[in-house]
Amino acid sequence: MNTKITKLLHQLFLMIALLSLLSSCFNATKKSEDKETKTTTYPSEVIPFMNEWSILLGDGTRSEKLTNYEHKNFFYVSNDGKTDWVVYKTPNSGITSRTSSNTRTELGQLQHWIPETGGKLTGTLKVMHVSTTGDARVPSSYSVVVGQIHSDEGHENEPLKIYYKKFPGYTKGSVFWNYEINTEGDNSKRWDYSTAVWGDDMSVIGSSFSSYPDEPKNGIQLGEEFSYEINVYKGIMYLTFTSEMHETVKFTKNLLNSEFVTHSDIPQQVLTLYASRGRDGTERKNAYAGEMQYFKQGAYNQANVKSTKSETYEGDIEKQYANGSYAEVWFKEATVGSGTLPDEK
Repeated sequence: MNTKITKLLHQLFLMIALLSLLSSCFNATKKSEDKETKTTTYPSEVIPFMNEWSILLGDGTRSEKLTNYEHKNFFYVSNDGKTDWVVYKTPNSGITSRTSSNTRTELGQLQHWIPETGGKLTGTLKVMHVSTTGDARVPSSYSVVVGQIHSDEGHENEPLKIYYKKFPGYTKGSVFWNYEINTEGDNSKRWDYSTAVWGDDMSVIGSSFSSYPDEPKNGIQLGEEFSYEINVYKGIMYLTFTSEMHETVKFTKNLLNSEFVTHSDIPQQVLTLYASRGRDGTERKNAYAGEMQYFKQGAYNQANVKSTKSETYEGDIEKQYANGSYAEVWFKEATVGSGTLPDEK
């Protein structure tokens, strides 16, 4: 009797072991099949904060539901062999917002805030392409904006735009940031003041349509990674820019008290670039105080047929992509949240 029971138990254990082995094989096969079936990685899987934004694409498409969302022509994920990156791509000509002539594939923050309350935006990115056509005398030619603060009240001006710009044929381009004054009165007289981070500021332009200035010595190449942090805390904007091959650079700008209240306060850079066009206004004393703001991030293409005389192939997006008339920016990391007391170190 004991022998029979022992044999039965042995057979039972063998059956259990066999079933366990078959189950493991089935699960492994299923996982493999699932992996093969899942061919899409969405931007929200790479940068999880997408539920806090809306997006405007280069063809005018808008969406406020960015979880598990992509558009293969404008907003998707690409892998460089090591890392997944969120791609923002936009042509020189397409459909854009009511206040701009420039196309964008760009996030717009859903939550708005005033400078006194503040906010923080970070991004780690590399610019892969800027338009290869344009007028070298126009400061915004060959450039893309990769991060912004935008006002949603008053004149709807922009206290911050972070640019990357590279002239055709050069290895290195420039990273700089612009502050747009919040004008007192006539907003047609507004202007931007530009500050260099690495390379040149916006005021370094060509002497003719196709004559370029010297290549920046300490600039950033296409495909070279860098990061920025925009931290607005109690009305003060703290900017930090980092890159492995460059010195970390920091800036501070008061968004509550203007330094451009009188005509004598206007910097020479601005007078040189804007005065001949009648854009020599002054800023209200309290700058952007009390005005609702929001962050923007992505690729805001500064090339267009109107001001920079960039090639647009009659708006044909495929032709623009094939012939270099587009901007493309890749982000691998980004965060958004509340402003914080800056590190004094």
